Amino acid sequence: MASGPGSPPMAQSSMAGSGADGFFRKPKDLAGSSRYYRPPRSLPDVCPKEPTGDARGLCEGPSVVLDQHQWTVYNSKVNLPAALNDPRLSKRESDFFTKTWGLDFTETEVMPSFYLPNITAEHFSAYLQDTAQREKIHERCKNICPSKDDLSLSSITNNHDKAKEELEQVPKIFMRPDFVLNDPATFNAVLPWSHFSVAGGKNSRDGASSRLLQEKLSHYLDIVEVSIARQISLRSEAFFHAMSSQHELQDRLRETEVAVVTLRARTAAMQRVMCRGPLQALRDAVTRSNCAKLHGKLKLMAAVQQTQPTVQLLLSTSEFVGALELIATTKEVLQQELQGIHSFRHLGSQLCEMEKLIDKMMVADFTTYSRSDLNRSFEDDSQVLEKDRLQSLVFGLLRQRKLDFLDIYSEEMMQAAKGIVRQCVLRSVSQIEEIDTEAVVKVQDQMRLMTFAQWFELLQNVFEHFVLFLTRIKATLNVIRNVVLEVLDSCQRNRLVDASSAAAHGNCGENEDEDEEDSGSSGLRPGEAELAYLTHEGLFISDALNEAERRSSTATQAKAQTRAETSGSDSASGTTESSSSREQTSNTTSSLPTGGTISIEDLMPSDLELGRVANNIQELLYTASDISHDRCVKVLLAKAKDGSLERLSSAEFVCVSRAVEGFVKDTEALCSRRSVSLRGALQSQANRFVHRFHEERKTKLSLLLDTERWKQAEVPAEFQHLVDSIADGHITLPERKPAGTEDKKPSDFLLVDGQKYAVVGTVLLLIRIFLEYCQCVNDIPSITTDMLTRLSDLLKHFNSRSCQLVLGAGALQVVGLKTITTKNLALVSRCLQLVVHYIPIIRAHFETKLQPKQYSVLRHFDHITKDYNDHIAEISAKLVAIMDSLFEKVLSKYEVKAPMPSLCFRNVCKQMAKMHEAIYELLPEEQTQMLFLRINASFKMHLKRQLSRLGVINDGGPQHGLVVVDVAFYTENVQALRSLERLDLNMPEIWEQKR
Repeated sequence: MASGPGSPPMAQSSMAGSGADGFFRKPKDLAGSSRYYRPPRSLPDVCPKEPTGDARGLCEGPSVVLDQHQWTVYNSKVNLPAALNDPRLSKRESDFFTKTWGLDFTETEVMPSFYLPNITAEHFSAYLQDTAQREKIHERCKNICPSKDDLSLSSITNNHDKAKEELEQVPKIFMRPDFVLNDPATFNAVLPWSHFSVAGGKNSRDGASSRLLQEKLSHYLDIVEVSIARQISLRSEAFFHAMSSQHELQDRLRETEVAVVTLRARTAAMQRVMCRGPLQALRDAVTRSNCAKLHGKLKLMAAVQQTQPTVQLLLSTSEFVGALELIATTKEVLQQELQGIHSFRHLGSQLCEMEKLIDKMMVADFTTYSRSDLNRSFEDDSQVLEKDRLQSLVFGLLRQRKLDFLDIYSEEMMQAAKGIVRQCVLRSVSQIEEIDTEAVVKVQDQMRLMTFAQWFELLQNVFEHFVLFLTRIKATLNVIRNVVLEVLDSCQRNRLVDASSAAAHGNCGENEDEDEEDSGSSGLRPGEAELAYLTHEGLFISDALNEAERRSSTATQAKAQTRAETSGSDSASGTTESSSSREQTSNTTSSLPTGGTISIEDLMPSDLELGRVANNIQELLYTASDISHDRCVKVLLAKAKDGSLERLSSAEFVCVSRAVEGFVKDTEALCSRRSVSLRGALQSQANRFVHRFHEERKTKLSLLLDTERWKQAEVPAEFQHLVDSIADGHITLPERKPAGTEDKKPSDFLLVDGQKYAVVGTVLLLIRIFLEYCQCVNDIPSITTDMLTRLSDLLKHFNSRSCQLVLGAGALQVVGLKTITTKNLALVSRCLQLVVHYIPIIRAHFETKLQPKQYSVLRHFDHITKDYNDHIAEISAKLVAIMDSLFEKVLSKYEVKAPMPSLCFRNVCKQMAKMHEAIYELLPEEQTQMLFLRINASFKMHLKRQLSRLGVINDGGPQHGLVVVDVAFYTENVQALRSLERLDLNMPEIWEQKR
């Protein structure tokens, strides 16, 4: 049995020790041991509920001073080796850890500790060198004097064999671990009743059996006792050593017990002398704090009691925002600070009723404000009526989440719009003496009795009033929108301030924890002054209390600063509250705690709701624009009901259109809304106007064409100026100049981009007509598509009718012409070319007035251009056909004989000269040359055919010579004509090519 650390040292031989007392003592190597010596560190206490050094756990565990003589559950200890090596289990549990903490908790290789050195044989070299000499002496002594155990080994072996033989004489039943005499079977086996008589008497045989049994059992007992004594004698030294160790341990335990009792007595004295007084001081401080809190509660109750009179005073001055803020603050104080007070049990419901009453009062006041603002006189220059009152009302309605106040404003806006039209009509009718208001009662009938000038003045007056009306509405809605956006911005800034303050407090808490760990100073939270004396490391308890009080005041100042920042941001959003409201509520709210007030983001609608209100404000402005347009449509339709607008002249309708377009643009600039109702009504009237406009000009053009004699007309200077303005990019009708201001004489041709155009009078008027169409589109952009279609129809009508009259010879019957001459054909062709020249200009002008999705209607101009070009080509073909028939008739009689030049060729040249004379002044040189080239090709074809029929070939014979003379005469005469000098006639083509 190993000796404990407190056992006495074992005796050694005199040769093995060097001490005088005969005991061997190991010398202490201070230099060597200090190298690897580490101071002992206390292990952490694993008891779950035993109090540790935390100040909060001091009141949870038993008191060491008061409960020192009482056993508690904290006295029980169980170590892990004892739990793992439970002797009651048949084998050690292999899943002791995994069944509780999972399969991952398995035995793993333990990493070597960084704090323990790697021990090798070199670390023991110094020790082995010191003990080498003594080890040699010990080995020599062991060889000379064998140990006691070696000397008695043989005797011990013999005694053991003898004891074993003797123990074998004892029955095995006595050696069984479950040997109990209480068991009947065991008792019968040890004491057999068969040796005793069952009869009541005794005999000598029974007595002998009992003595024999007693001697046998005594013999067994002696054998066991001798065996036990032998074993004790063999281990006597171990027994004596254990007993001496036990006595020493008991002595030390008694000394420890005395020390513990002394320590606890001193601790109890310290508690009685040093702690009782400070604890009483803490109790007094807590009592004083409670009294101060009670006084504060009483003051708070007095302030709350004055809430109702203050609210009534604020309502008497229409300070709804201040009253609502006071009610909200009071309700919060009742819920948090004064909850459960019997005298205020009905105040909460009373405040709720007052809040509902304020809601109704605010809605009624907003309705009154809207009505007075929208119906006030237009002579008032101010755009917003009582701006502070409006801001206060909107802020209060938002605070109470009355988000439907815009519907009230919309209803009042509709009624005001109706009143504007009625007032304008009554004012205009009152100035017209011809209208009897008693006989004509209805406003619509009164408007129909007005002349155009009177009605147009009324329309302009209505437009002006509605522009002012929308301007005021926009200004009012801008004030409302600014309040909503200001509240939204304030709520967002408050959330950012709260987030930043929370992050700052978190950082401060982390810094305080780091300071506690680094410096070891006691970090007290506000409200934990009761534990300050337990965790303070200074010399005096008063220092701990002062430090706790100082830290508490610092935390209070930080909170007050945060609240001040929050209230400052709230005041920024609450600029709509008037100064009088803040002055009246200052006396009452100053008595209320700042921590009990509700933040503005808790009272105001959410960001989504505020954003929806802002969108509704814009939609309300759009609605105002639509309402204004609808009322103006009523005015327009009331006048157009009897068809008076259809009978307007172009200038009058253009004036109406310009007035409507100006009003629409003004409303679009104000409201950013393109209302379509007024434009639609104007478009409907414009369609009727366009139909009448187009029919008048189409009829006029038809009459001009039916009376046209297709002769070249003189071009007045007015039309030349009109064409020049078009060339300059002015697609409009020029202003009429007074008579006598123009001294220029008419010219024979119309100069367009440096080219001369011989035209008829109808074409000049046609140019003016399509300029009227363009001017109408400029004045009324909404009728562009309709006007384009009508202009296309007009151009088609001119093309088709001119074709019928000239190419179709309709002018012979309509006008009474004798024949359609080549000059008539050339003049028509030139007129058509002039129209084709202006079609791209007209197309570009209309394209600027169309939307990109309407560009498809421009294809009408492409079709018209194609039709006109086809018509021009047909006229050219007609001119060639006239000469072709002449060539066929003349050349069919051609004979190759003298005299030369022949009569046939003379006639041909004469007709060519007449053709040139007819068209030269009308067509440009390029077209004249192209036309004569085609005529020359026709001539060569017929001449070639006639020569082939006559059998004349270019063989240099007499007939060939005669033909050459005629051809030379023809060439000379054709090239003698003006602008045909360089014309390549290519006459050798008349001869058949030799094969």
